Amino acid sequence: MNHPPRTPSCTPSRTPSRRQVLTTAATTLAAGALAGCAGSTSGPTAEAGTQVPNAAATTTLVADGKQAMERLMAGNARFVAAQEQDLDEGIARRVAVSKGQHPFATILGCVDSRVPIELVFDQGLGDLVVVRSAGGALDRSVTGSIEFGIAELHTPLLMVLGHQRCGALDATIKAVDAGRRTSAAGSLDYLVDTLAPAVRQVTGKPGDRLTNAVQANVTLTLTKLRQSPVISPLEKSGKLKLIAAYYELDTGRVVLL
Repeated sequence: MNHPPRTPSCTPSRTPSRRQVLTTAATTLAAGALAGCAGSTSGPTAEAGTQVPNAAATTTLVADGKQAMERLMAGNARFVAAQEQDLDEGIARRVAVSKGQHPFATILGCVDSRVPIELVFDQGLGDLVVVRSAGGALDRSVTGSIEFGIAELHTPLLMVLGHQRCGALDATIKAVDAGRRTSAAGSLDYLVDTLAPAVRQVTGKPGDRLTNAVQANVTLTLTKLRQSPVISPLEKSGKLKLIAAYYELDTGRVVLL
């Protein structure tokens, strides 16, 4: 997506994000409180015009997986309509998240350069835990990274996101049809072995085979993740919501499966 040239900093070009609104409101309230306490010399001071970032003011928390999903889908709607809000990635935000992070969702997606997950959902610094592998293939490192986002960073939502015309699944289809693994060196055969069950599951079914394989792989991946001793109890207790989704390259839209 091509964006127009940025305007000078004194003239905002897009609608401020909710986080920026909250930050501005908090700063205004703080200024009022300080004015009311004029003459007091206690506490830290800052030079005129300097804003001290506050992590609580610059992070919009969500209560549960449902709210997290709604926030993701609202961001995707803005992305589709080319009405993205400023992502608040300035100095104050960078400093705030350097002190701690409170992401609201963990997302497993593909490495495809056309699916930049933070942009697809119109989210910024500190908002998402993003784990990417070709085709969303699972191995112990990928699974462990997902478990870290959920167990250590306490994200209430896990999304597995497949996408239209996935090259990794397309290569797997060709390898399965040829009755062999890939002819490439390295670890590409591992990807084919990992993604092949989804391809075999949809073979002979009506519809676009590649689309079917991508969506089947998302479903199979969620099934495997539900067997995790970290993820399973959190989902059963209601502390974690798992969802499957599919990204359309042609429209920019994310569809829940």
